[in-house]
Amino acid sequence: MTQKIALLGFGVVGQGLAEILQDKGESLHSELGFDAKIVAISDVMKGSLYHPEGLDISQVLQVVKETGKLESYPETPGLIRGWDSFKTILESNADTIVEITFTDVKTGQPAIDHCKTAFESKKNVVMSNKGPVSLAYQELAELAKKNNVRWGFEGTVMSGTPALKMPLVSLAGNNIFEVRGILNGTTNYILTKMEEGLSYKDALIEAQALGYAEADPTSDVEGYDSQYKATILANVVMNIPMKREEVECEGISHLTQQDIQWAKSEGKRWKLIAKCKKDGDKVIAKVGPEAIPLTDPLAGVLGAQNAITYNCDLAGPITLIGAGAGRKETGFSILIDLINISRGQL
Repeated sequence: MTQKIALLGFGVVGQGLAEILQDKGESLHSELGFDAKIVAISDVMKGSLYHPEGLDISQVLQVVKETGKLESYPETPGLIRGWDSFKTILESNADTIVEITFTDVKTGQPAIDHCKTAFESKKNVVMSNKGPVSLAYQELAELAKKNNVRWGFEGTVMSGTPALKMPLVSLAGNNIFEVRGILNGTTNYILTKMEEGLSYKDALIEAQALGYAEADPTSDVEGYDSQYKATILANVVMNIPMKREEVECEGISHLTQQDIQWAKSEGKRWKLIAKCKKDGDKVIAKVGPEAIPLTDPLAGVLGAQNAITYNCDLAGPITLIGAGAGRKETGFSILIDLINISRGQL
């Protein structure tokens, strides 16, 4: 059965997903039996389109590339323009809402309200926005369950690297008593460059020039991005209700070349580590810089890569390394969840 999709937001991630569906649609159908049709797109800046029979992905991508807007998409019988995100959720024939709007990570809005509206309308939601999962996991998970719909958010921790699917599926049956990870590529890149001799300031400037760091890098360098992700891991992987403010947080902006050289002399390397550790029936979670031994698998993760280690009672330590961001990678994280919804496995 064809899965009908509505995209809320059509920036880098939405376009990445559309490109994947365009380029791999035939192979996804023949190899996995997966069919998806984009019936709606609603973007605050680019405009909106809805057609119950589906939009022409190649034309959508072409007009956005050429004009940055959806208004140049050709008129066809049955096409509707101008719906906002909530009307798209409520009145389109989409089965699944892909929530990839620009969302305030401090409030989780408008994505939290998009989720609530979709669930109450008996529609699945897939997202890469970490705010709603970090801030309202328990409430939204219960609402999705109550309405017998699926909620996918694989891309919220390590983009297309399956940091949630692996422990929940492949490591099922283990007691995962500790999770430790490098969950922010920006800070990992800065620390790698500092080890090569750059000052913190110069490493940050280089990261910004390459697009790894925002003009305002506070969320990354002060550890807040990793703090949100640690909260998700505590709630989802360890099944312990936890709020973001319960996760102790420290960034890397105070580290100096003197700190870097001291770690080198000790056979260690600085990393911004997010970790969750079980302590009886609760979890202690924190984010902060640690000088870890070079023998630690996380120590070998350089540049903008991410990595995570699950310490399991049966399987022992399992480390997963991969990209934590990127157009195609995050688009793929959405695809993971869409495929699993179609399989009835999410």
